Amino acid sequence: MARVLIVGAGVTGSLCAALLRRQTSRPLYLAVWDKAEDSGGRMTTTSSPHNPQCTADLGAQYITCTPHYAKKHQRFYDELLAHGILRPLTSPIEGMVMKEGDCNFVAPQGISSIIKHYLKESGAEVYFRHHVTQINLRNDKWEVSKQTGPPEQFDLIVLTMPVPQILQLQGDITNLISECQRQQLEAVSYSSRYALGLFYEAGTKIDVPWAGQYITSNPCIRFVSIDNKKRNIGLVYRIPLKCQLQLTGGGCLRHRREKDAEALLGFLERLPRLISDVCQELLHLCHPHNL
Repeated sequence: MARVLIVGAGVTGSLCAALLRRQTSRPLYLAVWDKAEDSGGRMTTTSSPHNPQCTADLGAQYITCTPHYAKKHQRFYDELLAHGILRPLTSPIEGMVMKEGDCNFVAPQGISSIIKHYLKESGAEVYFRHHVTQINLRNDKWEVSKQTGPPEQFDLIVLTMPVPQILQLQGDITNLISECQRQQLEAVSYSSRYALGLFYEAGTKIDVPWAGQYITSNPCIRFVSIDNKKRNIGLVYRIPLKCQLQLTGGGCLRHRREKDAEALLGFLERLPRLISDVCQELLHLCHPHNL
């Protein structure tokens, strides 16, 4: 039986696993490893410490389907809509730029439900806190080492993590990347974003006409959404704030962080009293001009 390892439990890794399972007729051992504590990657959904049923999207907020991708990937959208994993986004998002033919979808159970669906469909054995550090060729097999535990061997490895993590890998895997390819990969520009999920008591009223809003007037906050309103579900109010730390040329990092903290605190002071919060750093977000 062939042994296949997919590194990364985000949308790319989970869909790759599902497609491999569907299109392979012979027996296949399929494993998915991720260094995080849960699946999702940049499509992460977190739960309130007080109520696991109360969730907030700390990664992607909704899915935009362009006419090009609607034609190319229609079967995937049809599948997710049929399973109730996606539904049309009907709630108002202030400041959203709409192009002709675009369709937007929201995930009622959280954006990470897309990843969990494909992982379930794949039948793969999914392991978290598996941080791959080295890949070597041993007797026509790929031997994969991680930070903890013994190495394991596979016939095929699919790497779906961000480019910086791939470039950090040690072992024979480095010989597969030519100098030209390495230079191109290193030229890809990445940055980090921070997302803050605020959880409120049931019935808390936040009197705004929108379910989400793009913000251009604040130095660190870029997007705010009321998740149950965005998803059209009547649960506890959840507000994930996508906060961005930006550094300007010649600026002082400490001074910039202090100014961002002041702007964030000023914004939070205008909101109702919360019962808990969750913060997450979203690493390795590729800039659009590099895609």
